[in-house]
Amino acid sequence: MVTAHDGRMPGSNRPDRPDRRTDLALLLVAFVWGSSYLAAKSAAVAVTVLGVLLARYALSALSGSAVLAVRRQLRPTRTELRIGGVLGVTQASVLIIETYGVAHTSAANAGLIISLTIVLTPLLDRGRGTLPAPYFAASGVCVLAVGLLMSGSGGFHAPSSGDLLMLAAAVVRTGHVALVGRLTTTRDIRPLNLTVVQTYVGTALFVIPAAYAVPKLARAGGTAWAELAYLALFCSVFAFLAQTWAVRRSSTSRASLLLGTEPVWAVVAGVALGGERLTLVTVFGAVLMLGGTYWGQAIERGHRARYDARQPTVAEPGYRIAANASAGISTG
Repeated sequence: MVTAHDGRMPGSNRPDRPDRRTDLALLLVAFVWGSSYLAAKSAAVAVTVLGVLLARYALSALSGSAVLAVRRQLRPTRTELRIGGVLGVTQASVLIIETYGVAHTSAANAGLIISLTIVLTPLLDRGRGTLPAPYFAASGVCVLAVGLLMSGSGGFHAPSSGDLLMLAAAVVRTGHVALVGRLTTTRDIRPLNLTVVQTYVGTALFVIPAAYAVPKLARAGGTAWAELAYLALFCSVFAFLAQTWAVRRSSTSRASLLLGTEPVWAVVAGVALGGERLTLVTVFGAVLMLGGTYWGQAIERGHRARYDARQPTVAEPGYRIAANASAGISTG
């Protein structure tokens, strides 16, 4: 993501300065994303993983379509259909691995391990030259943190299947985020329309595999449906709209900093609401992960700013601004 030389975000009429409303919106997005791991873990117990994915996608598709209908933008273009189809498949791949992963590990671990995406994604961006050596040091800190998180619950032991799945989800998500940037860079795409196309693709992909879970969905209690509605309406549709609105009114570094608090909220939700316990080893791993990701972000932002300063200023499409600002931490 780039900023104009006067300190403004591309496509924004506001200067690069703190704004309580945008800060609050970005923090709220980070919070709902961070808490989504606990909600998905709890809902999966009641309606199975595939049931969670089907309900989440279907509810997101319906609510997103309602927003587009109000805006009179319900009909997607051929480009949005084509690209949304591709990204819908990669997004579904991320979410199925991630949801199975969080079902077999703690919500805190899930949120921390998936944040490895933050330091992996810039490694695929070859358009701005080779990253400086300190960036790889920050990445190494994050890798060490993942090792501690995966083996530190109750003492050192072999990583759980859930932790391994979350590690796989981080790798797959990295590819998804890179693909989002590549496919939407120079195209005239309406962000919400593209997102809604992806939700319909996800619904179509899971409707048959999750058919066995439909009776469980029908019998699910109010708590399970509240969690599913939270995942679809707040963690997907609301978070996307709020993020897009706020990122356009905030600086790149500020947006990245605030959205990057997602793993912190994942830990807070897991401990405070889910009753999860952290050992000294996992606390140390969490501190290393948060420190490594923020260090890596700072190095990458500086490298990107220096590179862009030598290039003609080109405004990036709004969808890529939103996608890159979150470093792909949420794909729901």
